[in-house]
Amino acid sequence: MDTLYLEEIQLTHLVTHRVGNLSREEGVHLSEKGSRIKEEALHHLMNYFFSPFKPEEFYQFDHPVDREMNEVFKIVRQLFCREMEFVDASKQLAKLLYDVSRHAKINGGQFHVTKIEGAILNGEELDVIGVFKSESTAPFLKVLPGEDRYDILADEGLEIKGLDKGALIFNVDSEKGYRILIHNSKSDVEARYWNDEFLQLMACSDAYHMTKETMHITKEFVTKKFDQEFEVDKTDQIDLLNRSASYFKENQLFNKQDFAKKVLQHDDVIKSFDSFEDQYRQEYSLEPVDSFNNSNTAVKRQSKVFK
Repeated sequence: MDTLYLEEIQLTHLVTHRVGNLSREEGVHLSEKGSRIKEEALHHLMNYFFSPFKPEEFYQFDHPVDREMNEVFKIVRQLFCREMEFVDASKQLAKLLYDVSRHAKINGGQFHVTKIEGAILNGEELDVIGVFKSESTAPFLKVLPGEDRYDILADEGLEIKGLDKGALIFNVDSEKGYRILIHNSKSDVEARYWNDEFLQLMACSDAYHMTKETMHITKEFVTKKFDQEFEVDKTDQIDLLNRSASYFKENQLFNKQDFAKKVLQHDDVIKSFDSFEDQYRQEYSLEPVDSFNNSNTAVKRQSKVFK
C-alpha cells in the first residue's frame, strides 16, 4: 500500500493564469509573474490544493504513438531538470489546456501551476509539480467592525473544499512517465478532457489498478454474459458475484487458475470468462495478467458494486 506524507511540504512556485473555453473564444489570460500569496491565506491555499489527494490510484503520462509526443510530459520533465523557466513553462501548459477546452460543458477558470518540495511518497522525499483548475466560486459574507457598528459586505471566492481538477506529478519513475495522482470533481466529459486530452494519462500497472480492473471485468461478465450464455437465474448470478467478492477479500494473491477453479468452477464457464476477458482487455488496451497482489483499498471500493 502506498503512503503519502504532505504535512511538511513547501510551496516554492505558483503561477496562475485564466483559461477559457475555446469553442466560445474566451481566450487565455496569461500572468507574467508568480502569484503573490498573503501569509494568512497560505494555509488555506495549501489545503485547497492538496487535501483532495489520496495515494490510491496512480497514473503515468502516455501518448497513442510515443510518450515523447506528449507535450505536458516534456514540459514537466524540463521543469524537474531545471531546463525551463517556471513562468514560461506554466504559460505553455495554459495554452495546451486551452487548446483542448472545446466541449460546451467545459467552464473557464483559473489554472494554477505549482512546484512543491518535501513530499514523501513511500518513504522517499520528492519534488512535485502540481497543476490545478478552479472553476467553481461561492458567495460569502464579510463582517467588518467599524467604530460604532459592523459593515456586512458580499463577495465571491474559491471554496476551500471545492477544487475542481488537479494533478500531482511526483518526480519519480520518469522513464515510465512519472507517478501521478489526479482529482476531478466534475462529469465524465470533463474528466476525459483533463485526463485524456490535456494530461494524456494511463493507469499505472500496479496492484490497485490490476485489482480494480479484474474485479470490474468479473462483474461485467457475471451481469452481461453469464446469464445470457448459460441457463441461470438471478440466484446463480448473485452466488457467482458473492464467490468472486469473497475470493478477492480472502486472498492476498490473485492467481487466475486458482480463481477459475474456486470461483468459476465449470470448464464451460471458465472458457466463456477467458474469452470475455481477452476481448475486454483488447478493447480497452489493458495488459493481460495471470497473478498479482490484491489491493485491499481497491477490493473495498469495488466490493460496493458487487452487491
